[in-house]
Amino acid sequence: MAQLHLEKLFGQCVRTSAAKYTSRHLIGFRGKSSFNQLIQYLERKGIKPIKTLRSSRVICCYMNTRSLNNKARITSLPSGIKFIEKDARVRTHALRGSQRSSVKRRDNNAAGNCPDHATWNICRVQAPDAWAKTEGDEVRVAVIDTGIAKHANIDIAGGVNTTNSKSSYYDDNGHGTHVAGIIAAAGKNGLQPGVAPKVSLYAIKALDHEGLGYISDIIEGINWCIRNKIQVINMSFGLLPGEQSAALQEAIQKAYNNGIVCVASAGNSGTSNGRIDEPASFSETISVAASNRNDQIASYSSRGDGIDITAPGTNIRSLMPGSGYVEMSGTSMSCPHVAGGAALLLATDNSLTPDQVSEKLKSWAKSLSGYNVQAQGSGLMQLASLAAESAVQPSEPLVNRRKKRIYNPRHNTRKPRSKTAPLVKTSRVTHTPRSRASQSRKTSINKTLLKKA
Repeated sequence: MAQLHLEKLFGQCVRTSAAKYTSRHLIGFRGKSSFNQLIQYLERKGIKPIKTLRSSRVICCYMNTRSLNNKARITSLPSGIKFIEKDARVRTHALRGSQRSSVKRRDNNAAGNCPDHATWNICRVQAPDAWAKTEGDEVRVAVIDTGIAKHANIDIAGGVNTTNSKSSYYDDNGHGTHVAGIIAAAGKNGLQPGVAPKVSLYAIKALDHEGLGYISDIIEGINWCIRNKIQVINMSFGLLPGEQSAALQEAIQKAYNNGIVCVASAGNSGTSNGRIDEPASFSETISVAASNRNDQIASYSSRGDGIDITAPGTNIRSLMPGSGYVEMSGTSMSCPHVAGGAALLLATDNSLTPDQVSEKLKSWAKSLSGYNVQAQGSGLMQLASLAAESAVQPSEPLVNRRKKRIYNPRHNTRKPRSKTAPLVKTSRVTHTPRSRASQSRKTSINKTLLKKA
């Protein structure tokens, strides 16, 4: 009976290509059986999905939203379907108005070591002090973004284009290259270094030349990272304020459960809505706010529950496609500082769990005067303590108070986490937001299950 409902529903809703009243949607399945049933049905009908994400049991296809929004059909969805949602788009968290830069701005206020070839922001997070112990040697870091372009000051270990399998991961926007340079600029021959110059850097091109990307392409990129043993993922993008995606959260939960440190930019909404963007709002990510050269929280940096830490994000000089440099601003720029910091920490002890990495970085942070936790989290990232850091003793469990779980580093085990609430058979969607002991909250959002495109 369930399969009949499945075929009847999707036979009336799924389309081969874009047409009137259609839009891209994601269908998530609870098990392989229902997933395979729909794949086989679509094949019999000659309908080819836009994207089939087998490891996530998610299909991306065009759907007629008029047919899909019929309540009778929604309430009869078979139990094998976990969610149906719009294949929403994300955008980069960089402000408009970047400018070419030929001059490196040194940090005259650096508390520690600041080499002449380092920019102010790299010194402000004390990365050079950490280099006495490690420069991130061979830690595998992926940048999910607009791609990464060739540049004399960066080495790319590999990557993938999830927007077009026949194209390279070349950056046709510039945002991804700039972000990658903050993490991993090599700093050879007097050129400026990134936070972690010796990481193994991978490019995941999931955003287009305009800095926009579909959730389905990002999920494919995250799955690629899991298969290829990536240790840190940088995500300098977010859904539009108020937008949500259960599919994206599940993908990041999967990466988190595979030991990947996921770092995300908080957003550039300032104080306007009191919320940070997804995926930064997910409890599985390290969410990053932005500060300026005066150690003030940037006016554009989003405020809200869930901010973990702060890093420089204003007038950041980094790579641009080709051989030049450009200054850009936004939480897009603060995020890679923390991704680089996470890589440095993992280079000293690769057994650390994502939450252990997060807690250590936050414990070293410097609180910025005049700002609450909704603006700065634990404060400005400081890496000087890493040089003196010893490996975690495996016999001592670490209590992660943010998620209220206990980890035993000896076995690297974790208690089962709650799953994202189903998004089917009801018009009330319960979303799983970030949760903390000091900022406990759970948001229930009343909205129709599916919105017209």
